[in-house]
Amino acid sequence: MKPYRCKKDDMDISATIANMKKRPDFIDKVGMILIHNGTVRSWSRHNRQQVTALETTVDHGKIDRLRQEYLERPGIYDIIVEAHSGRFVPGDDLLFIIVAGDIRENIKPVLAELLDRIKAEAVSKKEILR
Repeated sequence: MKPYRCKKDDMDISATIANMKKRPDFIDKVGMILIHNGTVRSWSRHNRQQVTALETTVDHGKIDRLRQEYLERPGIYDIIVEAHSGRFVPGDDLLFIIVAGDIRENIKPVLAELLDRIKAEAVSKKEILR
């Protein structure tokens, strides 16, 4: 299994989880899997103006470093991230994060913190407004 992917349209969340479940230590270490699927909105969060496209640039090295940092947290079994750079239209997938681990008290904060840090530290974006 690849620990980090950045190629567009490379990830099938269901297949990725199915592969993770085949690992011999999965049933002993995982009680929860949380998923984030970020997509392009058709409106700007700043002023609700209509968005026709979104241009993103992803620092894949930074994402990998963040992933490694959060893998060290208690109870975390695996983290898989896929992030896309380029020009996208509303509805396109931009960011997938899968966090698997033992219990929700360990998993929920990791997904929330990792998502916020990826968005703040590793992704820049420019909305193209109508």
